[in-house]
Amino acid sequence: MSSIFRQMALGAAISFSVLIFLSASFFVMFPLDDWSILWESEMLDLPLIYFVPAVSLLIGLFLGFLSGIFLRSDIAQLSDGLSQLEQGKYVDGAFSRKSGEFEKIWIHLRNLQKHMTEQTKLSQKLANEKAEEQEKRIQKIVSEERNRLARELHDSVSQQLFAASMMMSAVNESADHRSEAENKQLSIVEQMIHQSQLEMRALLLHLRPAALKGKTLHEGMQELLEELQQKVPMEISWKMEEMKLDKGIEDHLFRILQESVSNTLRHSKAETLEVLFIQRDDLILLRVMDDGAGFKVDAAKTGSYGLQNMHERAALLGGTMKIVSFPGKGTKLEVKIPIVRGENND
Repeated sequence: MSSIFRQMALGAAISFSVLIFLSASFFVMFPLDDWSILWESEMLDLPLIYFVPAVSLLIGLFLGFLSGIFLRSDIAQLSDGLSQLEQGKYVDGAFSRKSGEFEKIWIHLRNLQKHMTEQTKLSQKLANEKAEEQEKRIQKIVSEERNRLARELHDSVSQQLFAASMMMSAVNESADHRSEAENKQLSIVEQMIHQSQLEMRALLLHLRPAALKGKTLHEGMQELLEELQQKVPMEISWKMEEMKLDKGIEDHLFRILQESVSNTLRHSKAETLEVLFIQRDDLILLRVMDDGAGFKVDAAKTGSYGLQNMHERAALLGGTMKIVSFPGKGTKLEVKIPIVRGENND
């Protein structure tokens, strides 16, 4: 039952109850000698005993209807404010009417929004400071370790693969005394060695710091996706807007994208990958979609460190992360981060 119908029913009940009480009080104090006058007296062609209750009920219904309209309007404004607060948006303006308790609830809602904004500011500030400190501390260590590993792989495995490739080329050139089946097998081995060389070159290319390392988030995302587009047999498309964000926000969003794309490459067997990075109203939206195998989200949440890590990164920025996936129907990951006014955008 809607609020208007409830108020109408309440108004009619109160009006009728008041009528009964006043009528009973009147007849007790001034008893009638002839009760038939109630049926014989008429107003607007209705007996008095019917007219008075009917008018009372109509008045009660009308007043209840008006009260219900105002009540529904107040509840709708509160509901809209709560919905905006739930989505991380800002509750603007004062309450539409000076209606006592509802206005007090609205004030509490605005105070809660201010508190959540301050919490988001603090979380993003801490994330920014922590990201900068961590990057300064580990950038040199990671870079040196990756360079060392790249040198060792190049000096050992790459050289051995090159030598094996040269030897196989020489062997295949002297193919006169071997059967066709043997030549075919040796040719396959040579192709495998050649493919291993290509994969080793790709691995050496990837041995670099994974952080943004001085690039903007837009530049880092585009570079990552362009590199993937060249190296993986998958159709990759993206739409990304440039926006000015704090270092901590950029770092966490970049790592969320890395983790999401990594999961897609390792598990989804997808043919297409779409990335959307835009700003709408007071929210940053990052969406990653694929048409792969999908999975059961509830079952994966408890056992996946990667999903938990992405959830924690989004929560650290005061935002939310939602994953929609069904087996055989692909996966959609969506991250929403609120933008604190006066900090990131004018």
